[in-house]
Amino acid sequence: MGGEAARASRVYELVRRKPGPGLRGHVLGYRGFRITSRQPRRRLMVPDGVVKVMLGFGEPLRMLDAVRPSAVVRGASLVNAVRTTAAVGEHSGLLHGVTVLLTPLGAYRIFAVPMAEWADHPLDVVDLLGTGAGSLLQRLAECREWGARFDLLDTVLLARLRAGPRLSPEVVWAWRAVRRSQGTVPVAELAAATGWSRRHLERRFLEQVGLAPKRLAQVVRLQRALRLQEDGMSWAQVAAAAEYHDEPHFDRTFKSMIGCTPGRFRVDRAHSAAKDPLDFLPGHITGLLLTG
Repeated sequence: MGGEAARASRVYELVRRKPGPGLRGHVLGYRGFRITSRQPRRRLMVPDGVVKVMLGFGEPLRMLDAVRPSAVVRGASLVNAVRTTAAVGEHSGLLHGVTVLLTPLGAYRIFAVPMAEWADHPLDVVDLLGTGAGSLLQRLAECREWGARFDLLDTVLLARLRAGPRLSPEVVWAWRAVRRSQGTVPVAELAAATGWSRRHLERRFLEQVGLAPKRLAQVVRLQRALRLQEDGMSWAQVAAAAEYHDEPHFDRTFKSMIGCTPGRFRVDRAHSAAKDPLDFLPGHITGLLLTG
């Protein structure tokens, strides 16, 4: 019995798959997981511009804001929309479920809820999907293999996508422009190109992306800075290359978004467990394992 218990405490399973063709460009991928740990596990998730919908059928996860730790939510199924501050997920016991990774525009179409209503703070999936959440979770839990779960999600999400609201071409263009410029395009330039006033552009962005263009640009610039550092640049070089005013400005911005200094982040990331992939998606620096 002791040996079986020890093996059960070390369960780690992670399966990834791309969505079906009809969802490409909106759903970025699925991440199935089953992790059992006796010791508490803590993962830091940095702002990355991606919406994460965790559909769980294990034990509850505790999610708190890394910058404002008093902001806490707990549940087996949680949603993180586009954030400007890092979050910390904590759990012990069995963590089991599927995470759906989406663009904010894809999330707006699929869930048909103004993105500003659930940006920057995690919430329970029931608050997003209503009474249908319980049925979907049960069907996912009853699937006997990951492929069947991913197929079910393809079917459910494609139906919601087709029935969802249409995107404004101007918002789609501006969202792509922010990402293409790596967060450096001025908001006034975006507004002029769309033919909208700055205020109207911000309103529509809040509705369909969840953040105003300037705040989304902060997330995109942070991601660029993290990738540059990962590629071998010093933080001083990163600050200049990512077009921060100077290194102290970068340090202040980094701490206000992630809750620690750049140096502390680099040390913690270097010491994260090698068996546990740090990043959910290629080209994104999504976090690190603090403990577990």
